[in-house]
Amino acid sequence: PTVLLVLAMQEIHVDQEMINKISAAGKLVQCSASLDVLFLLDGSYSVGKGSFERSKHFASKLCDALDIHPDRVRVGVIQFSSTPHLEFPLDSYRTKQEVKERIKRTVFRGGSTETGRALKYILRKGFPGGRNSSVPELLIVISDGRSQGSPAMPAMQLKERHITVFAVGIKFPRWEELHVLASEPPEQHVLFAGDADDAANGLYSTLTGSVCSATAPGCKVESHPCERRTLETVKELTGNYVCWKGSKQPNAVQASLCPFIRWKRVLIKHPSRCFRTVCPDPCDSQPCQNGGTCVPEGLDGYHCLCLVGYGGDFHCAAKLSLECDVDLLFLVDSSARVTLEGFLRYKAFLKRFLQAVMGQDSPMNVGVALYDDDVRIPIELGQHKDTFSLMKSIDALNFSGGRALTGRALRYIAQHGFRSSPVFADVQNDLPRVVVLLTDSKSQDSVAEAPKYMKDQNLFLIGMGSSFMRAELTKVTGNPQHTIVYSDPQDLFNRIPELQRRICSVDNAEGCQAQSLDLVFAVDASSGVGLENFLYLRRFVRSSCLHFTIDRDVTQIALVIYSSKAHTAFALATHTSNSAVLQAIDQVPFLGDSPSAGSALLHIYGDVMTVQRGARPGVNKAVVLLTNGAGLEGAAAPAQQLRHNGILVFVVVIGDAQRDMLLRVAGSPNYLVHISSYEDLQYYQGFIIERICEEAKSPVNLCKPNPCMNQGVCILGPGSYRCECHGWEGPHCESRVLRGDSPRSPVLPPHSHVQWSPRSLQHFSRGFQHTKR
Repeated sequence: PTVLLVLAMQEIHVDQEMINKISAAGKLVQCSASLDVLFLLDGSYSVGKGSFERSKHFASKLCDALDIHPDRVRVGVIQFSSTPHLEFPLDSYRTKQEVKERIKRTVFRGGSTETGRALKYILRKGFPGGRNSSVPELLIVISDGRSQGSPAMPAMQLKERHITVFAVGIKFPRWEELHVLASEPPEQHVLFAGDADDAANGLYSTLTGSVCSATAPGCKVESHPCERRTLETVKELTGNYVCWKGSKQPNAVQASLCPFIRWKRVLIKHPSRCFRTVCPDPCDSQPCQNGGTCVPEGLDGYHCLCLVGYGGDFHCAAKLSLECDVDLLFLVDSSARVTLEGFLRYKAFLKRFLQAVMGQDSPMNVGVALYDDDVRIPIELGQHKDTFSLMKSIDALNFSGGRALTGRALRYIAQHGFRSSPVFADVQNDLPRVVVLLTDSKSQDSVAEAPKYMKDQNLFLIGMGSSFMRAELTKVTGNPQHTIVYSDPQDLFNRIPELQRRICSVDNAEGCQAQSLDLVFAVDASSGVGLENFLYLRRFVRSSCLHFTIDRDVTQIALVIYSSKAHTAFALATHTSNSAVLQAIDQVPFLGDSPSAGSALLHIYGDVMTVQRGARPGVNKAVVLLTNGAGLEGAAAPAQQLRHNGILVFVVVIGDAQRDMLLRVAGSPNYLVHISSYEDLQYYQGFIIERICEEAKSPVNLCKPNPCMNQGVCILGPGSYRCECHGWEGPHCESRVLRGDSPRSPVLPPHSHVQWSPRSLQHFSRGFQHTKR
């Protein structure tokens, strides 16, 4: 029974959009006519105080659907249980707010459910405070329908007096009795108080045809199948069991089989029909563009919730711009496997994307090629200089439907797709060249050589397709970061901002756009990760390094591997080129043993992110911790220490792990990436690098972490810092004072400062990388 209590006692069997429309209309419609309305509230113990409060709430909501005024709708309330009690007559209150406030103050009385006696009271007394018989009378009974005795006769007499009776079920109603109480047809006069907006709609819908004025323009009453439910207590035979009975013989008993009964509550269903007013939804015309969600506001208002990258106006027009100069060629699959529907979807995508990112004076050259067995280029690169003519040419593209020879198409495009005419006789266009492959069908020829074709011609290839194409697209592009997949046809359009970002990243080989960065990867090499998964992590670090320009002035990278202890595979200042770093990563061994991420972070703080190990003052610093979630127990404190000293900590966890523990280490969900499997790690690389590079642009505190060695104190100046040494000397307190009882003055002249510039700090990282404490 506890579970059944949460079930709605009436369900309308229509789609969710229609239910939303019914609810919205229920809040808006209002009956304006001369009408006397009397609420008869069941205040018996079978309803209970909690459900009585819901009855009051429901009566108050119904008042919203009534235009309460002395000359129009009047409202009164009677509460009944063992005896009926007039709470207030119909002429007591003049406004809707006064009536609702008085209903709210009504106190639960309790007693038996004498519905018949309450109806006889109304037959005898009439509608207290009502008008003459020329004004229609409406009785709304709110009850669980579990009365003592039958109310059928007085209910029939009320209806014979032309009083319209609505029966509203509360709690777990006995619907058969409510049907007896209600006017004909009962489907239009029986409601459920569980959904007040729906019931208000039902009341209004029934009254519209007889009492109230016509519905609002465009609104209409519709019939829907619905199902009403109630809980009934029934007897159930559980079985015949051995029991002991008396015997006529003295000192003897007789064994026999006895039936055993238990009482069980069951849900009884009553199929019916419900009549509800449905008004035209302002969102029916789908006014929101680019995948935006329309939210109705009343009968004629709405607003749009826009996807990221949109919101240029009220209807989610694109606010994107390529903000980069490229030659862009779309290679669109027109094979039979894509189907005509898929091809038309690609045309719509092209139009929406280009409308989103092209201005009237856009410097971008755009072309479109189609392929199946053959390749054709109906829209040559740079053929159209304005958006309107480009859209007309896209509309004119025709589906062909041959085989999907993707490998052949890419080879052709690499050779013939970018035959741009020179701007002048001897000046060639040297913009980055980007090919976007749109396909949703597995290639029927080999695509293994595709990355080579593109690289030979200095082309940048981006592959787009549905999620089942991910593996082939990664093979085609040669890089998972150049692959964009969508989950369903609509999701394709949601990828417009992502495609825009990928296109504009082509001229930026450096992960952080030449932003200086000291970056440390901390990799779990424990037995819990295992050798095979460790190799995944190592490959991830390797491919991540390809996104950075590694030298003393831009990005320095260090690698720490750990199990129970941490080991520096190479320090920040060890390698000064990408090739040297990649070669060193390939040599990093698997350790085994149990993991301790805390010791790894302590090791990074004390032995890696220091000036003597190559860390550069005034340069942003970040640590990427790659873990399976084990061994994090002591990691929160050293992670906080790193953050306190201006070093970002990104936690990348693979597999199941306690989120609370992960958040304590990461410090914020913004620095936590949770990935389900090692195989999926590659697909998150772009996101992780993007987050690191975002943070690497934040302002730097030159004294965090402290660049001064040997307990030296870092003192900030305007755009610079200096070290105050005790027993040591040098710009960073790196040299011990060998003579005299007091330290000598620093090497730098008085009031001089160490300027914040990576190039000017080169000699420090070179000079101190081998210095011992």
